[in-house]
Amino acid sequence: MKDQWSSLKASLQKAGKSLKNGRSNSSDPNRPEGSSASKVVDSLKEVGLMNLLRSVGGKLFLIFFISILFFVLTVGLTSYNISKGVIQKKVADASEGTIMQAGQKLDLLYATYEDLSMQILLDEDLKKLLADMDTVNKNSYDFLQLRQKLGDKLNVYSYSNKTLKSIYLFKASGEPVASAGSAMNKESLAQEDWFKKIVEGNGKATWLESRAKGYSDSLGNAGTASFGLGRVLKNTTTNAVQSVLLLEINLEAVGKELSQISMGEGGKTVIVTPDMNYIYNQDVAALGKPSDFGVTKEAFTEDKGNLQNSSRDMQLVYFKSAKTNWLLIGAMPVAELVKDAGVIFGMTWLMAFVAMIIAVVIGYFIVRMIGRPVVQLRNLMKEGEQGNLKVRMTVTSQDEIGQLGQSFNQMMEKITTLVQQTNHSAQEVLQTAGSLSDASKKTATSAKEIAVATEEIASGASSLAVESERGNELTHNIGMQMKSVVDANIVMGSAASEVQASSKQGIEYMSELIGKTNATEAMTRSMVEKVDNLKESTRSIRKILDVLSNMTKQTNILSLNATIEAARAGAAGKGFMVVADEIRKLADQSRQSIAIVGQITETIQKEIDETVNVLSQAYPIFQEQIESVKEADSIFKQVDSQMGEFIERLSEVTESISELEASQMVLSDAMSNVSAVAEESSATSQEVASLSSEQMSISSGLVKLSDSLEDLSNSLKEQLSKFQV
Repeated sequence: MKDQWSSLKASLQKAGKSLKNGRSNSSDPNRPEGSSASKVVDSLKEVGLMNLLRSVGGKLFLIFFISILFFVLTVGLTSYNISKGVIQKKVADASEGTIMQAGQKLDLLYATYEDLSMQILLDEDLKKLLADMDTVNKNSYDFLQLRQKLGDKLNVYSYSNKTLKSIYLFKASGEPVASAGSAMNKESLAQEDWFKKIVEGNGKATWLESRAKGYSDSLGNAGTASFGLGRVLKNTTTNAVQSVLLLEINLEAVGKELSQISMGEGGKTVIVTPDMNYIYNQDVAALGKPSDFGVTKEAFTEDKGNLQNSSRDMQLVYFKSAKTNWLLIGAMPVAELVKDAGVIFGMTWLMAFVAMIIAVVIGYFIVRMIGRPVVQLRNLMKEGEQGNLKVRMTVTSQDEIGQLGQSFNQMMEKITTLVQQTNHSAQEVLQTAGSLSDASKKTATSAKEIAVATEEIASGASSLAVESERGNELTHNIGMQMKSVVDANIVMGSAASEVQASSKQGIEYMSELIGKTNATEAMTRSMVEKVDNLKESTRSIRKILDVLSNMTKQTNILSLNATIEAARAGAAGKGFMVVADEIRKLADQSRQSIAIVGQITETIQKEIDETVNVLSQAYPIFQEQIESVKEADSIFKQVDSQMGEFIERLSEVTESISELEASQMVLSDAMSNVSAVAEESSATSQEVASLSSEQMSISSGLVKLSDSLEDLSNSLKEQLSKFQV
């Protein structure tokens, strides 16, 4: 819009300079008619093809296209990243609870083995048999009977727990004493690391790492995978070491507890030592080897928690056993956790494509509604700049562009009327100048004849009187024509004043439009602030939901603990177990309700974000509208200033015509004097000679004045000839 108004201002300035200085680039009479219009069309076509992006419609189209596409992609990709993180966190939290429950069950299993070892440790019959064996020769029959009795005793304990693979008793020196399960083929195990570890435990329960072939391999037998629990049995009286106890436990006992835990496709559940060596792994060959999670042991500082490995492609949840100090770890591929979030990613690009199509459609309609009328108005102004005052804009809308087109048409109507009136006045001035020039030349010829033929003064006096009468009539006619020129000049001034008044009215309209646009901008800014406040409220609701969700998890854990304690209490805890089940059900219902409320809150949050995006898109458009209106207001003020200058030029022309009228009155007086001289010429020849000289000088001045008036009339006609009306 700024380019079109600049073109209009340049055209008015050019027309004003041409009227003032008498110069015109279109005054060539040999130029073919219509060539300026064709050049304008060609130049407009060239500019439209080369500078499409510089047009108002092109800029609005690009702004809508880029803005919509940018915000859709930003919101979609942000939603994808946020949802991926939320899903990953929720799954990690749920998996952490599952691992914790499994770890607690394993601790109960470990406690069972520790209780069994303590039971063996406190068995008085077993202690007596061990004491008797120390007093009997090991090659005697009594030693064999005592050893058989120890074996039978150990078998009783072995049969009481089906997960036990073997039970072994060794002397402090490492020599096997008795066993239940696998046989013993080695004479001494004192150099075995696990045996030393049990002895160093000094009576405490010592948990031994898993072995792929079990601890029977140390005794000379090949077996299945197992882990162990060892204790030192001491004489309660002397506190001396009587024997070393080893419980060999099938690894399948742990596998059964962990078989129901699913970490998803590509995930696994393992048990590792504090040094990150495998205790339990579905791959038996990996037992006792370092773990391959890519996480150091320093990362497991808490008793439970979740973390990611160094490459961040695995999500780990863990629980540290209070009995064995082993880590139960659940490993899940991150890609598997967030694969459902890929739907959001795909929908983001789909919505971006749809938004791109919508942006193209919206941009097309904006170009049609705004760009095309502005380009049409610019083309019409270009033609007006070239002098074609017949151009008019077809107005179909009542908005600001339609009002601008109406103002353009009114301005062209007033300029056309002004040029027509000026052209008519110029024609009359030209005719008057021609008549005055002819009369002046005739008067000069008569004066020469009077000077040459003084002797014919008497006879020529009557002819001179006749000619002077004709000159007097001509001067009277010139006076009448001058009055017509003055009246036409007054009409031109009135028309210019009307154009200036219309320009001032346009300035007032633009001021009102600026005020209304500023009020609309303030309302939009207030709406954005209120939506932001609503967004903060939804965030507070989400925080409260997180607290309620944590309370539900704690209630579920408490109900589980209550169930375990009720199971331990037996028949006396059945009623408490029912209450614990009801509490767990209530916790599950609360969790589901909180999840539903969380989804509703997420939906409200999303709609609020979309509202904020729409208002953020509208706000820059209001800013651009204010700038455009301000530019239009400044242009109206420039037009008002130019019309003021034009009125000043008309005032100068009026003063020049007034001076010409004064000269005409002088000429009229001179012609009256000539008449009087002609009547008195018969009185004396001396007076005739003197009067003829004076008449000749006056006629010469009149000829020059007529020529000057004719040149001025031709110049004005040439300036007005470039306007097509």
